[in-house]
Amino acid sequence: MAMTPDDSSTCDTQSLTESVTAFPMENGRTYHKYHEGLYPYPNDEQELDRLDMQHHIWKQINDNKLHFAPLQDPKRILDIGTGSGIWPIEMASIFPEASITGTDLSPVQPTEVPPNVHFLVEDATEEWLWDADYFDYIRLNNMAGALPSSRDLIQNAMRVLKPGGWLEWHDIDITPRCDDGTLPPPNLDGGYSQYAFHDWLEMQIKAAEEVEPFREVLIADKLAAEMREEGFADVTERVTKVPINPWPKDRRLKTLGAWYEENWLVGLSAYTYKPFLALGWTKPEIEVFLVSVRKCISNRHIHAYHNFHVATARKPFPGEQNR
Repeated sequence: MAMTPDDSSTCDTQSLTESVTAFPMENGRTYHKYHEGLYPYPNDEQELDRLDMQHHIWKQINDNKLHFAPLQDPKRILDIGTGSGIWPIEMASIFPEASITGTDLSPVQPTEVPPNVHFLVEDATEEWLWDADYFDYIRLNNMAGALPSSRDLIQNAMRVLKPGGWLEWHDIDITPRCDDGTLPPPNLDGGYSQYAFHDWLEMQIKAAEEVEPFREVLIADKLAAEMREEGFADVTERVTKVPINPWPKDRRLKTLGAWYEENWLVGLSAYTYKPFLALGWTKPEIEVFLVSVRKCISNRHIHAYHNFHVATARKPFPGEQNR
């Protein structure tokens, strides 16, 4: 039997136990309680506001689209890692006949939502309880640094999607890139580089690989390939350059860069504390280091950008030859 938002086995935000809602406090921020420690970033009001801002940044990047999959009258939609729940809520008016389910480790979503939107507390890295061939569309967003394996989620999505159903994954590759030589290279000799964001990313990867649970930080550029390898058809990939600050001359890109810079400056401490403390850094060491990272993020003389990836794929029909 398929798992549905009305099943008694699911966690409804109206009747959640203290084991899920008693959020632990660390370094002045709260974190998820359910499967505590799996996701290293906060879930408090400050972070939810940042996630909503980030949602609108991604919409700017995506030409104000909430999805790229060619959806036609979908009946069941699943949003993995829904965060503040803003995406399902906005999708509800586009597809009012669809049942839209958002899942997350934290029950921080609004309780007053459209009638076709439901939120569940769920760990996407565990076995999915949904029946096979259940969903018409599955969407994931911003899962870098949160998962031990992106491929595992793609495999799970293949099982629970209906034949002809769509999988869509939006994620940012935070590797700094540059096309005009203004970005200093990473220091490959083990010391600090002239661009502290390189070192920050190196420490993030180190923490994700060495501190339990293992997590993948850089996943965006391999999602389309993994979808093909897992048997999906009609795989497409959209890659957009996102300026790290307002360095571009183009007005639209300058505005986008300003918003993206603010997103980083607001979220940087939240991204940093738990991973770096786990590596043995002290709080004063972290704060001193983040001063340098912020200066790099805001340096208009360095024309750095990140690549935003959208990978979209269709589950083949039985007997269909993948293409």
